[in-house]
Amino acid sequence: MTVKDAGVLLDTAIALSIEAGHAIMKIYAQDFSVAKKDDLSPLTEADMAAHHIIVAGLEKLTPELPVLSEESAALPFATRATWNRYWLVDPLDGTREFVKRNGEFTVNIALIENHKPVLGVVYVPVTGICYYARQGQGAYKQEADKTPAASRIHTRTWNGEQLIVAGSQSHRSNDFDIFLANVGDCKVISIGSSLKSCLVAEGKVHIYPRLGLTSEWDTAAAQCIVEEAGGQLTDTGLRPLRYNTKESLLNPSFLVFGDARYDWSKYVPTGHAAPALAK
Repeated sequence: MTVKDAGVLLDTAIALSIEAGHAIMKIYAQDFSVAKKDDLSPLTEADMAAHHIIVAGLEKLTPELPVLSEESAALPFATRATWNRYWLVDPLDGTREFVKRNGEFTVNIALIENHKPVLGVVYVPVTGICYYARQGQGAYKQEADKTPAASRIHTRTWNGEQLIVAGSQSHRSNDFDIFLANVGDCKVISIGSSLKSCLVAEGKVHIYPRLGLTSEWDTAAAQCIVEEAGGQLTDTGLRPLRYNTKESLLNPSFLVFGDARYDWSKYVPTGHAAPALAK
């Protein structure tokens, strides 16, 4: 893939995320119904509207590449295992936050190559902020209707000051509280969706520990952004998350942090040991 090709892919992914975000906001402004998926997670018209916009746009852009969305029909690993390059999409990350109308939801689009995210877009429909990155080119934050077009973002180091920790708005757990107790002096910022990882990427928090289940579309776009900003998104053994390596699309517990000089795994409570490396 040439630099020019990569730029076109990123520009189009950003445009599709914004288009999907506008569709989400139209529904957000109205009364809407909430259904339950098989795993009891919520599903709204906005999830599906964004899904259709993004999938149609990506299939037109790169008809040769598969698109895997949270709202796609399930595919067996035997099929997915043949993919070396594909799009991975969460059309509305933070549906619970959407239902609560707290604004803390995002549109996530990632390009995966050889099990690694090499392009990532996280768009925030309520604010119009867009975080984006592509491999080797840095990470950026675009404020809505602001110039210059975007500012480069970087993670922050930790030098022993009060630790700033991002936590889930809707999924706070006892294990997260144990992590905080192990850390000691810290400040917690609770927020929904992949915004937690984006806060790490732009240096507003030091670490985001997620000690519970998520799916691969929840993390891929943000992982690219965090890594290009100088940070890491890893399992609890400090190994970067890899994608499409197994039948299940569930992630292990993970850590998102800006300063790789420190062994953050020592704060993880027992029971969240890192899994064996996928073959």
